[in-house]
Amino acid sequence: MIQFIKPGTNIDFIGKRNIAIAVSIILIVAGIISVAIKGGFNYGIDFSGGTMVQLLFKEDVPIDKVRNGLVKIHMGDSIIQHYGGGKEIIIRTKASSEVLEDIGEKIKNILEPEFSKGGFEIRKVEMVGPKAGKDLRMKAILSLFYAMLLMLVYVSWRFEFSFGLGAIIALIHDVLVTAGVISFTNTEFDLAIVAALLTIVGYSINDTIVVYDRIRENLKEKRRETYASILNISINETLSRTILTSFTVFMVSIILYLFGGEVIHGFSLAMVVGVIAGTYSSIYIASPIVLFWESSPGRRLTTKK
Repeated sequence: MIQFIKPGTNIDFIGKRNIAIAVSIILIVAGIISVAIKGGFNYGIDFSGGTMVQLLFKEDVPIDKVRNGLVKIHMGDSIIQHYGGGKEIIIRTKASSEVLEDIGEKIKNILEPEFSKGGFEIRKVEMVGPKAGKDLRMKAILSLFYAMLLMLVYVSWRFEFSFGLGAIIALIHDVLVTAGVISFTNTEFDLAIVAALLTIVGYSINDTIVVYDRIRENLKEKRRETYASILNISINETLSRTILTSFTVFMVSIILYLFGGEVIHGFSLAMVVGVIAGTYSSIYIASPIVLFWESSPGRRLTTKK
């Protein structure tokens, strides 16, 4: 395996845990304040309800030209994005009491003078009701909850409860930090963001388990060392692997964010933030929680074979 960090390196990560935890608390509180001030996230049609219209033009079309036409029918505040290329447009608008055929016909009639008759076609019109959007929000929350609960059970069984507790707190940290950035940037919160959060949870727990495996090995081999020293040594010994994996995922996410287009903009942004938060929490959150729990009065650190 490529070694970015020289063997024997001993960076004092555990010694700086209080500073790191303070930074995390500040970021999380700032995100909560942002959500509170804005009255919630900028929910997409998936969660708030609304209508999605997909148009295919014969030539590349500027978004501003489409928006100028929609202003005339009071739909100028709609979300308008290119989809797959310059010829395809997706229009997302908030919940409407009109039937699908009426919305599609209204858009068609107002845009035809701008692009000539036959210059485009309506490929799809879909509507999500407010009740369905609310149900999807609840299911998204439950999916994250159950994912974390099952990981708590697995890690507690594979290692010890303190390890499971550290892993779950780290995952909650990653989700809250990522959600805070989504709120700060006013990025549309839709099913793609939920998919990104679930991906982050899976990525982060994998990184944490690698560190935990090394901690368990060192607890058996370095019995004379203190808990803090063993945790610190383990983090340093897995640092090359952490950097290699995180950097690879981070670069892919950045490329998706810069060149993937508007359709996956939210997903890629969440992934960029989540990879950073996940790597950070594996080092500064998950392991220090184990130290805090096992160093409490009356406890003795043990691990399963």
